Amino acid sequence: MDGFQKNMFDKIQKKADVNPDDVFQVAESVKHADFSDEKTVRQLVKQLSKMANKPVSKKKEDKIVEAIVNQEMPLDMNSLNNIFK
Repeated sequence: MDGFQKNMFDKIQKKADVNPDDVFQVAESVKHADFSDEKTVRQLVKQLSKMANKPVSKKKEDKIVEAIVNQEMPLDMNSLNNIFK
């Protein structure tokens, strides 16, 4: 891991109290995931929510899953922040 990656993961761990190894494990598990499959996406959202110790309401989960499955996930940070608020 280079300095940039280490710094980034240190910040993630500090802000979200998420172990970088857990992040890598999730990243590895989704490399070949079918993001058009609602069940797969819903499972990932729940896994990430649990890992970050940030509860996601059913309504918000539905909104995130729908956006991912329908490939409507915004790429700009302001829109992403609005979804995850």
